[in-house]
Amino acid sequence: MSVASAAILDEPAVDIPLVVDVDGTLIKSDLLYESALQFLARFPLEAWRLPHWLMTHGKAGLKVRLAERADPQVATIPLRDETVALIRDAHEAGRRVYLASASDGRLVEALARRVGGIAGVFTTDRSVNLAGDDKARRLVAELGDRGFDYVGDAPVDFPVWGSARKVLAVSHSGSFSRQLRHAFPDAQVVATASTRPRDVLRALRPHQWSKNTLVFVGLIAGHHFDAQSILAALIAFACFCMAASSAYLINDLLDLPADRAHPRKSRRPLASGAVPIMVGVVLAALLGIGAFVLSALLPVKFSLVLFAYIATTLAYSFYLKRKMMVDIVVLGGLYALRVLGGLVALELSHAPWLLMFSLFLFTSLAIVKRCSELTAKRGAGKAKLAGRGYSSEDLRVLVPFGAAAGYGSVLVFALYMSSPEVRTLYTHPDRLWLICPLLVYWISRMFLLSNRAQLHDDPVVYALTDRISLATGACVAAVLAISI
Repeated sequence: MSVASAAILDEPAVDIPLVVDVDGTLIKSDLLYESALQFLARFPLEAWRLPHWLMTHGKAGLKVRLAERADPQVATIPLRDETVALIRDAHEAGRRVYLASASDGRLVEALARRVGGIAGVFTTDRSVNLAGDDKARRLVAELGDRGFDYVGDAPVDFPVWGSARKVLAVSHSGSFSRQLRHAFPDAQVVATASTRPRDVLRALRPHQWSKNTLVFVGLIAGHHFDAQSILAALIAFACFCMAASSAYLINDLLDLPADRAHPRKSRRPLASGAVPIMVGVVLAALLGIGAFVLSALLPVKFSLVLFAYIATTLAYSFYLKRKMMVDIVVLGGLYALRVLGGLVALELSHAPWLLMFSLFLFTSLAIVKRCSELTAKRGAGKAKLAGRGYSSEDLRVLVPFGAAAGYGSVLVFALYMSSPEVRTLYTHPDRLWLICPLLVYWISRMFLLSNRAQLHDDPVVYALTDRISLATGACVAAVLAISI
């Protein structure tokens, strides 16, 4: 038994049971939010049922109906180590341990089986939401006034602490700790769980913003380097960064169980519990709204493209990512929308060559992404890609599909060099042919790395950190420079 726990679980308390709250205390999440998100992920068109159930059946009825329709996969939800240690030390001391939660009984019982050694659970039923005064009355009726020690984490637990022998708490902020000790001078904080700004920043995935540099393609391809064009492109870039982060947050919220089962994605802030679910929900909403507000500085057509991007990403997160090949086409299209957004922000003509080139190239890279994931699964002895509709056997078909799309982009570029537009933009257009072998080399190398399981599952992000890819990009830039 640890020294800290020994001080909390003193010897005279052997006959006093330890009662542990669940949401935010035992787990680094909230079972209601987890259930609601999985319901939305499974039944996005039935989102209206959530407020309907809440208004007609109350919070208790909402929790019961969510438990009947959604599976938050309790086995994957991260536990709070300090609370688990407290439970283990109570077991060693011969004390009974109970879980008391406002969540549905089926979920709490599953959590109790996971933790092990739990003497019983007190939970919400169809008529009573077991929180606050209701929880306090229930525990006093079952265990007696001052007949238990209680571990909680929120102001709603104050009535329960008022009936407990010992006040133990998980604190999420300094202000809460001060409020707790003002009400209960002998309270003991067993764990602190504040949200760190750097974890919030990581949840936004700023490294993915590099993809949004595609809005500058039209600027560069059309040789528009005046201050007004550069400012418009920068605003478009900021809008897409905000929209992309909003979409990533929503995707992560809907994919929590799958991410927690993934060796790398389990470390993401939302999946690991470093950032609370409601923080993610609020941030996603604010960033999405903020992107549209900022887009008002650009032409209306840009706002329409941004809306199409956000609507497509939401459709992808809720539904399309589980549809074989549809997900790949959508991912390729999302890259092309970034290019289109840059064009309309600058009020340039929708260069069909550039858009077609982008669609072929980024569809190829989307296929590389799936191939990398399938190769990793195959190396881990798993045949299927969870939630994506692919199996490792599909690699035999996906690889030629991807290569065809990639080489198709080279063909589009070659045809573009024969178009009249090139003659007006470049003094030495024949030199642009040097870009074709560079593209063929880079695309071929990406597929080889994917086959060897040496490629990050996002090829665009990988390319921006890979020295050979950066060198290839520098060569392309040099060819463009000597062709102007």
